[in-house]
Amino acid sequence: MTAKRLKILTGINRISVPSSGSMILVNDLYGAMPDTCTTFLGRAPVDQDWKATFDHLITLSTTKRPQGPGFDRYVDELTHEVGALIEKIQPNVIHAQYLGFALSLAFTRTAGNIPIIAIAHGPEVMVAERSASEREIVNQVAAASAAIVTPTAALADRVDRLTGRRFTDRLIVIPWGIRLSDIRVRNQSSTATGGLSLVHAGRLDDNKSTITAVEALALTDRPHRLTVIGSGPLRERLERRAIALGLRGRVQFHPSLPRAELWCRLPNFDAFVFTTRGVEAFGLVLIEAQAHGLPVAYSDLPGVREILGSSGLPYAPGNPRSLALALDEMGRDFRRREALTEAALNNARRYDITTTARQLRELTVRVVLSYKYGGLPAPPANAR
Repeated sequence: MTAKRLKILTGINRISVPSSGSMILVNDLYGAMPDTCTTFLGRAPVDQDWKATFDHLITLSTTKRPQGPGFDRYVDELTHEVGALIEKIQPNVIHAQYLGFALSLAFTRTAGNIPIIAIAHGPEVMVAERSASEREIVNQVAAASAAIVTPTAALADRVDRLTGRRFTDRLIVIPWGIRLSDIRVRNQSSTATGGLSLVHAGRLDDNKSTITAVEALALTDRPHRLTVIGSGPLRERLERRAIALGLRGRVQFHPSLPRAELWCRLPNFDAFVFTTRGVEAFGLVLIEAQAHGLPVAYSDLPGVREILGSSGLPYAPGNPRSLALALDEMGRDFRRREALTEAALNNARRYDITTTARQLRELTVRVVLSYKYGGLPAPPANAR
């Protein structure tokens, strides 16, 4: 296995562009993985920069259908298409992204003797916790997988509970990362002791709870300003709420930005505000902010606490009053903010995408060899 390139088949059943955190992560991950030949299954249209990451990018043609009356037929058709591709590609291993989605289910039905490593991203876990049919798919994919990778122990525990703790020994934690080599850190921390220039970036939906940041601003003692960068179904409601609270001049909204542009803008702010209140697989945007030297105020969720610890300022998830107190503390205490900036930079250095890629490749080689020679070796030290 070490003498030739490892052939990996993976994919995400979406258009092949950097449209979400998971898509960006996968693009970075396989671009950083050494000694591999990766085939990616996705949807048209295909971003050319994205295409350059993979040795082969194949667009799926089966018409996509959501859960409902036509879902079983859709999975059957997708399975037929995927089976033909597996027969042609002959990969050493399959990486099933999103262990509860249709493409992963198609992989399990067509893999044969090819080992599968399932990779949990978070949204499928959140859906499976609400839906019995989605939970059944998660269980089917987990049962067919030699290993199940999650980025945090907190998400691993949620998967473990969803699957009745039948596959605990297959759960392995490999933290995600970013391309630290591309980061531009600002020259110095802000010395402002009054209102801070705050930034929030992410999808504008209920789970991301951007409303918490908007309402917190109306409760602060100091005239902080907030820039919201993102798109989603709650954009108009958030704008109306900001106006109703008298924050027209203190809250600005901008649509989602390509990552390179977002990274260029991050150093212009004093601090980052993270507001997710439900499931958060990892929170890559937090590491991006920290890597650019921004102190962060974060909703104290188990998975987020796991990756940030004392390197950020926690507050009660979904609680504007709690966030307002945290922001005022950060605003009036420059020394505290300076310490959080240093802690942020130190913490971000732990999450390089090259480390993620190396750990996932090492696990992949172990799984492939175990299928070839029998008997999966003991899991690495960071496994659950």
